[in-house]
Amino acid sequence: QVQLVESGGGLVQAGGSLRLSCAASGRTFSTYNMGWFRQAPGKEREFVAAISWSGKSTDYSDSLKGRFTISRDNAKNTVYLQMNSLKPEDTAVYYCAAHTTPFATMRIKNFNSWGQGTQVTVSS
Repeated sequence: QVQLVESGGGLVQAGGSLRLSCAASGRTFSTYNMGWFRQAPGKEREFVAAISWSGKSTDYSDSLKGRFTISRDNAKNTVYLQMNSLKPEDTAVYYCAAHTTPFATMRIKNFNSWGQGTQVTVSS
């Protein structure tokens, strides 16, 4: 099972930016589709973005397109989430996720390994 460790969260003012990182253990990171999800207080966890194992395909929540960008560096076993023009409603715990089936078709429902999360707080 892959270990995922998120970092980069924190407190930022509305309109600011943050870049989250997720470091993965093991030698098979480059074969896994990766994603970011978030959960705000009192709400269900929601999909944010995903990237295929090759990095050639990405998918985003419709409401976040244009502000958030997912990327990965397979040489560093790391996936990133660049978040721009942050809003107070982006406040949530952000989770990194992996679909630990190598070279799989990217589907949101298939993410099966999760990090501990990193808190992002956007002040107005």
